[in-house]
Amino acid sequence: MTQLVDVSHQIAAGMTTYPGLPGPVIEEHLSFEESQASYAQGTEFTIGRISLVSNTGTYLDTPAHRYRDGADLADLDLEKVANLPGTVIDRRDSGERAITADAVKGVDVAGKAVLLRTGWDRHWRSEHYGSPEHPYLAADAARALADAGAALVGIDSVNIDDTSVQSQGSRPVHSLLLAAGIPVVEHLCLLDRLPATGFTFFAVPVKIRGLATFPVRAFAVVE
Repeated sequence: MTQLVDVSHQIAAGMTTYPGLPGPVIEEHLSFEESQASYAQGTEFTIGRISLVSNTGTYLDTPAHRYRDGADLADLDLEKVANLPGTVIDRRDSGERAITADAVKGVDVAGKAVLLRTGWDRHWRSEHYGSPEHPYLAADAARALADAGAALVGIDSVNIDDTSVQSQGSRPVHSLLLAAGIPVVEHLCLLDRLPATGFTFFAVPVKIRGLATFPVRAFAVVE
């Protein structure tokens, strides 16, 4: 049997994903009652409207998020975000914020979605979630994943880069992975429901020209 495992957060009106970014506004554009004038008796519809920054919920970064000439959502090949063999690197008990190259050494990542399980998703929708104390991927590990041919890299933390004061605003992991054409998925959740290997991963955004990031319904098919 196969099992579908949802590893994306729910998007709700007004919620905070990343500190400082506005929450989504979800409202009704056309109500059931208003639609009745356009249809036969007993037939009605509703149409919603949503306004959000593209970095909302569980979302995917394309190269255009970091580079002016980078590929955007409309350029994204499905092969980069769908039907990918997956592997989970579990760092919940490491005691360290940084996931270094040692953590990925010897792991077969070629052509795979590499998902970093830190357990930080337990703080979702709390003030602590956006804390600069969050776990992150170190630059040497990002370079190792890119050199080894990883197809996609995801994390269940607020940012795949270090955002503490010590980072001085640098984002080496985004820079390295996106320069290599490797999509990044942030704000994953429930990665403890996945095995280390033996699953297929999907994180497909809407095909929009001119946008570099967008929410995804990230899920895994577990055999």
